[in-house]
Amino acid sequence: MSERILIARPLTREAFAPFGDVLDKRAEAARPMNSGRALRFPALAEACVADTDGRVVIGFVAAQPYAMPLTLRLVERHPLGSQAFMPLNGAPFLVVVCPDEGDRPGRPQAFVTAPGQGVSYHRGTWHGVLTPFGAAQDFLVVDRGGPGANLDEHPFEQPWRIHLPDAPPHPRG
Repeated sequence: MSERILIARPLTREAFAPFGDVLDKRAEAARPMNSGRALRFPALAEACVADTDGRVVIGFVAAQPYAMPLTLRLVERHPLGSQAFMPLNGAPFLVVVCPDEGDRPGRPQAFVTAPGQGVSYHRGTWHGVLTPFGAAQDFLVVDRGGPGANLDEHPFEQPWRIHLPDAPPHPRG
């Protein structure tokens, strides 16, 4: 089998819109608060919970880095709620998403966030796991909590190889 290769591209609101929202304060107008001592960037994304038993929860993830290029073997989705990840140290990370094609993931797309950008996946969006690269990262996570099956996983029969934009693909040796 030949290797399937993707080159990650910069994350933009337009390219990511079918899959979710880009969390980027540079794209929103700030409102002063706390007597002008703070700026608030409201409504960068909406948290979605599809069922009455679910609730929106805020968590923290300490994530270890992945080696690049990344071998993508599996994607997942959360049918009962959206899921958002915001890096706390501002470093970029890799985001992988797939369009839904008949209840299965289609061809993956890969993005590299700009420093300080995060993502909020729409409910039911096929996506890769949280993928920092270069160094460990901490993330604020907004997710759905509660009972019910909120995780579907799909392993690829043939994995994809994802390269960062500044690292051209090359055959494995």
